[in-house]
Amino acid sequence: MTRTIIQTENMSFTYPDGTSALNNINIEIKEGERVAIVGSNGAGKSTLFAHFNGINQPTSGLIKIDGKPAVYEKKELLQIRQKVGIVFQNPDDQLFAPTVVEDVAFGPMNLGLSDDEVDERVEEALKMVGMSGLEKRAPHHLSGGQKKRVAIAGILAMRPEIMVLDEPTTGLDPKGVEQVMEILYMLNKEDMSIIIASHDVEMVTKFADKIFVLHDGQIIGQGTPEEIFNDYETLKKAHLKPPKSAELLYMLKSNGVPCDVKLTVEGAYHEIIHVMGVKAFHNILHLVKNQLHHRLLHELGAENYHKMLHIIEEEQTNNDKNKNHELND
Repeated sequence: MTRTIIQTENMSFTYPDGTSALNNINIEIKEGERVAIVGSNGAGKSTLFAHFNGINQPTSGLIKIDGKPAVYEKKELLQIRQKVGIVFQNPDDQLFAPTVVEDVAFGPMNLGLSDDEVDERVEEALKMVGMSGLEKRAPHHLSGGQKKRVAIAGILAMRPEIMVLDEPTTGLDPKGVEQVMEILYMLNKEDMSIIIASHDVEMVTKFADKIFVLHDGQIIGQGTPEEIFNDYETLKKAHLKPPKSAELLYMLKSNGVPCDVKLTVEGAYHEIIHVMGVKAFHNILHLVKNQLHHRLLHELGAENYHKMLHIIEEEQTNNDKNKNHELND
């Protein structure tokens, strides 16, 4: 049976100025899961994350880490922070040492490890994130993607079981996003639990096994990506939009096209081809007035358009032959 690594029970949090940030949060995250917390700005995502490693203490209710209620004493907090590592949204908030190697070594050194053990952990962490060879580089001379990877390395050097990342792809170019996501997939394959907060619904639909929707400090929805992004009432309430491919198919479905809503471009491509056929697909390009949706439809069909024509033409020919054969019989 898969163990529960993080669980909250009726957890609420109010800031000292009286601002209520979280209200009656009940979530359960299993070992090895890829979890996304989604919500608009101000929903409470960062505040929730700060509870996962003891930065914040609940005003009421409780949080359990690996089945044990969090204890907010120095020794117990150190144990929690070894188990749960948090990468902040802005890596500049996390990188402060003169060099990359000193930054990544900071956490292990504070565990009282030997110099040899610290060096081993730093070398291993930098290799895992593809930053070997830049040990002596000043963090502020790195690109945004490199800074993010160094921040991840600093957490990896603590060898946590759970990695929590606040907006891991914000501010990164496509290459940087790809590099960071490859690291997260690799870590998850090695049984590390990954929890992210993100506005990038396209990325979330591909990455997450489980999604929690946070709105005004409350969990208003939870489920698989398919369940969450097909629940348009919950998305509307949380001020979220579905992935563009799902939005397009939902528009078609709302206008009488008998299709299922798919979350990825590839899934939408196959769904459109399946239910509409090539001719209708080609014609619909001229009917869609929204420029973004037009471009999306065009991209869905462009790559395999000629191949698709041959397949359907062959299938139609076979069907015609079968009909003629039946008539002759």
